[in-house]
Amino acid sequence: MEKRRVVITGMGAVTPLGNTVEETWAGIKAGKSGIGPITHFDATNNKVHYAAEVKGFEAGNYMDPKEARKMARFTQYGVAAAKMALEDSNLIGKEDILDETGVILGVGIGGFEVLESSCISYYKSGLVKTNPMAIPELIPNEVGGNIAIQFGCHGPVQAVSTACSSGTDALGAAFDMVRSGRLDVCLTGGAESTINGFGIVAFEVLHALSTGFDEDPTKASRPFDKKRNGFVMGEGSAVLVFEEYEHAKARGAKIYAEVAGYGASCDGYHLTSPNPDGVCGSKCMTRALKDAGMDPSEIQYYNAHGTSTHINDPSETNMIKIAFGEENARKLKISSTKSMHGHCLGATGAIEAMICVKAITDSFVPCTKNLDEQDVEGGCDLDYVPNKGIDMPVNAAMSATFGFGGHNGAIILKKI
Repeated sequence: MEKRRVVITGMGAVTPLGNTVEETWAGIKAGKSGIGPITHFDATNNKVHYAAEVKGFEAGNYMDPKEARKMARFTQYGVAAAKMALEDSNLIGKEDILDETGVILGVGIGGFEVLESSCISYYKSGLVKTNPMAIPELIPNEVGGNIAIQFGCHGPVQAVSTACSSGTDALGAAFDMVRSGRLDVCLTGGAESTINGFGIVAFEVLHALSTGFDEDPTKASRPFDKKRNGFVMGEGSAVLVFEEYEHAKARGAKIYAEVAGYGASCDGYHLTSPNPDGVCGSKCMTRALKDAGMDPSEIQYYNAHGTSTHINDPSETNMIKIAFGEENARKLKISSTKSMHGHCLGATGAIEAMICVKAITDSFVPCTKNLDEQDVEGGCDLDYVPNKGIDMPVNAAMSATFGFGGHNGAIILKKI
């Protein structure tokens, strides 16, 4: 049976660079940083004092304030992004379509701040009481459930949790749902918020986070640079409307881009580190290319996982060389936008896919901020578009993400 075409007809975002897609993209194009001192909690006693926080977000602008108070922060971000995506796709009020719409969101962790505060209440009460809404607020599937409740989506509602690859894998699951004919429309993306005391300390003790840039936190995330020393925690959400092409055309929807292919793999190597040789990680890219029926030379832009850790960046460089071949890899424009919006964990794949869509529609390749001295000797020897974006046609882009446990995902988007 011939596979159906899947297109993107709406997008919404809440990120450290802005509370809309437009604000986020403007920040990306300008090379702006969303990283600054932590304000969500008192980080005085922590080793890490900065993060990429969402700023000026008012949940009541997107949902009933009473309902918002029953949601963890990651869910509020996801519901807000979903509302913006539906508005952008002109689907608000289209009950007949929404009734058959699915929701598939990637969440790496869920309501960390709810877990933290509920445990504090539990111990302070003498082990007898806690927040009665603790479970509904902290579990990862609640963002999809709340989106479905708010907008009347009665298709399949699912949560994908594959650590930092969750957002990409959710997009892949939605892509398969629409392409196979099980859905005509699916809301998909990711949501995450783990900037709280427990979340920061938990990653601190893994020695995963950047430290030492308190004087200027905007310089802390520096993928592929010699002075990189860890990732910067981010938060937020991006939601995209995936829709079958003929269905979108029939209702006169605007179309941003086409979803061309998706691939996944697992390193099967280590709980927190990628395999340095990049062989298994590269498989998600080659599988995405095969799924799309595309040659590596057809991809102009690659949005890197690019976490700014000593291990990820050279490992990912190896993956790109294996999947694209040495010659194509050296022609490819690569950038890590985490240098600006931080590492948003389960939401990062969705945010970066949205950025790829904007790269295609605006003919612009974002930069890797803070790439002042490329770590060529350390194995980072490709074109990572240092510090200034490039105006150029982008017909096809790949976004790839890699998570704890060895989860790898890649998605290809192309001009329609």
